[in-house]
Amino acid sequence: QVQLVESGGGSVQAGGSLRLSCAASGYIASSYCMGWFRQVPGKEREGVANIDSNGNTRYKDSLTDRFTISRDNAKNILYLQMNSLKPEDTAMYYCAADSGDWYCLTASGTDFNYWGQGTQVTVSS
Repeated sequence: QVQLVESGGGSVQAGGSLRLSCAASGYIASSYCMGWFRQVPGKEREGVANIDSNGNTRYKDSLTDRFTISRDNAKNILYLQMNSLKPEDTAMYYCAADSGDWYCLTASGTDFNYWGQGTQVTVSS
């Protein structure tokens, strides 16, 4: 079965950094479209960043200068480096994957079949 497990979340002060990790198993991660999403209770889930099988990336416009998505295909791990964190970044962050790749850079949450349980990120002012 396909499993995604996030880690690396925590509490930091504004301006700090965190690196989230998503360990994948049960599939060939190198061939999958992968992405990070975040959600605040009572709010809609929003896309953070996507990365396709070739390493091409796409970011939410407001995050492009602070967040970096990357993947280590040999280790089946997806990363999200978050710098200059702001209180508005506080959310549950989810890792997602899908076997389809042609649409990856424009994919939204409903396009992903597999999801992790999430890791909480809290940024205090």
